[in-house]
Amino acid sequence: MAGQPSWIKQTVDAGTIIAPGGNGRPLARLSFFCYFSDIVSSSSAQAAYEFGPFRLEPKEHRLLRDGCVIPLTGKAFATLCALVGQPGTLIPKQELMNAVWPDSVVEENSLDQNISALRKALGEQASGEPFIETVPRAGYRFVAAVREIVGKGVVAPGGLSRQEIRFCRTADQVRLAYSTIGAGYPLVRVANCFNHLDFEWESPIWQHYVRDLAKGHSLVRYDGRGNGISEWNVEDISFEAWVNDLGAVVDAAGLGRFAILGMSQGAAVAIAYAVRHPERVSHLVLCGGYSRGVNHREKPDAMAARCALETLVEVNWGKSNPAYYGMVTNMYIPEHATPADQEWFKELQGVSVSTANLVKFMRACDAINVRGLLPSVTVPTIVFHSDGDRVAPPEEGRILAAEIPGARFVPLPSANHLLLAEESAWKVFRGEVEGFLGG
Repeated sequence: MAGQPSWIKQTVDAGTIIAPGGNGRPLARLSFFCYFSDIVSSSSAQAAYEFGPFRLEPKEHRLLRDGCVIPLTGKAFATLCALVGQPGTLIPKQELMNAVWPDSVVEENSLDQNISALRKALGEQASGEPFIETVPRAGYRFVAAVREIVGKGVVAPGGLSRQEIRFCRTADQVRLAYSTIGAGYPLVRVANCFNHLDFEWESPIWQHYVRDLAKGHSLVRYDGRGNGISEWNVEDISFEAWVNDLGAVVDAAGLGRFAILGMSQGAAVAIAYAVRHPERVSHLVLCGGYSRGVNHREKPDAMAARCALETLVEVNWGKSNPAYYGMVTNMYIPEHATPADQEWFKELQGVSVSTANLVKFMRACDAINVRGLLPSVTVPTIVFHSDGDRVAPPEEGRILAAEIPGARFVPLPSANHLLLAEESAWKVFRGEVEGFLGG
């Protein structure tokens, strides 16, 4: 089952229960009741779940909000466990009733009453933040991002200890999720589009970044506003907000001086932060980055193509034409990608960002222009760029290296915007970063 998303596994003292879902989906329907009984009824269950400001602890039969217990009836609690155990998946009403009332025959209105009680307990109406979606005449779906927290003794991929995820708030009160893994000198990876701290933990698209960069470093990652398990319902998605988000995360993590890894649009964010706070940044590692968004490159054809792509996103073209996701995947990882890699990246596009937020991300990226800041960068800098990059033109990487004083340029033999673990370009990148930060 290697290569399957993490939400199809729930860890228990006795071992790991793996349910064959297929297509990245949580469970085979026939195994749902046994699976549910194991995670809710077993007194040895170690997993807990966090979503929004809530923490669900099946073993302790407890739902907490910001540390305070939220009272629920036994059946309402069991309904919540069933939904949270399969985030993003439509669960038919009959399956939910079989799980919550295994020894009884009940009417649908009993389940409806539980759902109503849960919505009230979660404060959906007051906060406007959706948790449970009703699919008419079909069932229910838990739509909030869920993070599984596993008990001691569980080892993450690559032999690393389980990541620690916390939340902080920005100056404009946006809730951001950030993670720390490993030990050593701090290295902060700036958020970019298609990030999801939990999903990428086992994803072949991002896992090697976490595994290799956390060796010898305390690696801090975060999901930017409107992305991953950070808050999605935000108005301000802009370059200035991204720079402020980076500042909020490093302050919340208690970092004094640290290195920064900026990839794609994250490179411009890293540059702006380093110019504003040179006393805190020891090294800049830039990969696949640019100082100018498409609006400032004086390339009319590129602008027209970008506008067309944004229109496809805005009308949610991928919903009716799945080939759209394949097109985006081939832009980001056109080389060396296995079918599993491609499926993971397609899935990542859906779970990491909403359609509305993705349009805002793209337009904010288009408007980036920090080229005037490049001569003001005073920290040691290394610039990597794939020589066939289809997302950020290689010329943009060369501009960074040429105009940042003393910067080193390392061209990568790849067409991938996101480097894959098995390609030679990743080995070049990893070795050069180790030497650069070690020095």
